[in-house]
Amino acid sequence: MIVKRIGIDLGTTNTVVFVPGRGFIINEPTIVALSLPENSVMAVGAEAKEMIGRTPGDIAAYRPLKDGVIADYYITRAMIKYFINKAVGKWNLFRPDVVISVPAGITATERRAVTNAAREAGAKNAYVIREPLLAALGAGITINSSHGNMIINIGGGTSEVAVISLGGIVCWSSLRVAGNKFDMAIINYVKKKYAVSIGEQTAEAIKISAGSAMPLKNKLEFQFRGRDLMSGLPKDLTINSNEITEALNPHLMEIAASVSGVFNVTPPELIADVMEKGVILSGGSASLRNINEFFKRLLGVEMYVAEEPIFCVAKGTGVILDHLDTYKRTLLNKK
Repeated sequence: MIVKRIGIDLGTTNTVVFVPGRGFIINEPTIVALSLPENSVMAVGAEAKEMIGRTPGDIAAYRPLKDGVIADYYITRAMIKYFINKAVGKWNLFRPDVVISVPAGITATERRAVTNAAREAGAKNAYVIREPLLAALGAGITINSSHGNMIINIGGGTSEVAVISLGGIVCWSSLRVAGNKFDMAIINYVKKKYAVSIGEQTAEAIKISAGSAMPLKNKLEFQFRGRDLMSGLPKDLTINSNEITEALNPHLMEIAASVSGVFNVTPPELIADVMEKGVILSGGSASLRNINEFFKRLLGVEMYVAEEPIFCVAKGTGVILDHLDTYKRTLLNKK
């Protein structure tokens, strides 16, 4: 099958690639492993993630995106090239058009960096669109309507809140608190309470298996192994969901404050629309248990988690690709 169009949700933590007619063909970590002596790429995605915390001195595993934007141009270009080549296959004769997600708060310089990296990686044309718009499209929101819609997209590096109307973002806020900060909060909590050191992958496993935004009556438990900071030896521990809630609460409160800030600058007519319809939650971190109930209790607005929240932005790129000629004249021209 000849691939002429590709949608890439270029996330800080995970990258999802969508191809029209085939759906989501790639969902891999946004990580690149480099061989330091040759300064060459050894592995990308899932293979590179397996190397985190296990590499010798001459190999380093990098996350080339920081808070949703390019932190290392060379590595990001190599990673995009890997994902494009994997999507189109070795026999593809055409350079594909690529739609790439970027944070709402991206600067003109950062936008150019993403566009140039994609073109140098093999794209014929590269279109960058802000994540809240893509997430809204992927969640089934009609963004061209005059009625207001609010979406909270909680990813790995950033949490973005946006009120959307008439195909554009009216008010927005971008906070560098999301899934990665949740993982660090768990690492610090375990270190402080149990004097045990754990890695990012263990913290992520704890969050996914037993994490909750609110205390649970029937607590979930998760067994893990870390390094005792006193003896330096391995130690087995069990942590419960209510402890994780305690660890994550400060970060969740920061996101709630960010949402409240957007409400404060949103026109009253659009506020009325949002109050009537409720708020949509998207992004991988929106899968945290009871996160919608947490925000509802704090903000007094109904909250709904989108279907397959981790894929909302990638689904949005699919909507753009299906109607690329239409969006070229409207959405793609908005900076």
